[in-house]
Amino acid sequence: MKGKKELFLSLSCFLLAFLLMMVWNQQKQESFATRIAPDILRFHVLANSDSREDQDLKLEVRTLLLNTMYEQLGPDATKDETCTYIRNNHESLEKLADTYMMEKGFDYRAHMELTTCHFPVKTYGDMVFPSGTYEAARVTIGKGEGHNWWCVLYPPLCFVDATYAVVPDTSKQTLKNVLDDEDYQALFDKRGEMGRVRLKSKFLEMAIGRGA
Repeated sequence: MKGKKELFLSLSCFLLAFLLMMVWNQQKQESFATRIAPDILRFHVLANSDSREDQDLKLEVRTLLLNTMYEQLGPDATKDETCTYIRNNHESLEKLADTYMMEKGFDYRAHMELTTCHFPVKTYGDMVFPSGTYEAARVTIGKGEGHNWWCVLYPPLCFVDATYAVVPDTSKQTLKNVLDDEDYQALFDKRGEMGRVRLKSKFLEMAIGRGA
């Protein structure tokens, strides 16, 4: 009985320490995101549903809009210029997406807006962005009930094929120019994968699983 009580106490202490570590890590990420968010614009696309057709369509609309925006903005557009462009051209971009989807046989409509969204940790090439709230250009396709896709629109870190993505030096230089040096270097710090904690104890995983 005594051994079981000690085991229970040890497990409880470990769980408490683990939870405190997770809370601390989340707060650290949110603080990091708060510092860098003013200089970053995300791009967020929500599919109509999780069907294969709607998910494929989401990626096609994503590529169409990204190519159009980057072509019209040019390589030297600032974040403010990018936001102004979206405010002034969101209706034409919506129509572009609508026309494309209609030609593909879908009757969905696209809605584009500038808003703020919470994003999870995301890796772009050799850079890792913390979870937090960022300003974003959000595109909702149809009901917007499917899995979404996101990237960094400014500086340009949106890759159609992220498998072999390499962040352009120009984008890195833009970030380096606008961010504090310590925050910029932290984007490349993958020690612990932005503080992710993995449970090493199989027993603990099983115990947590039973209590879920």
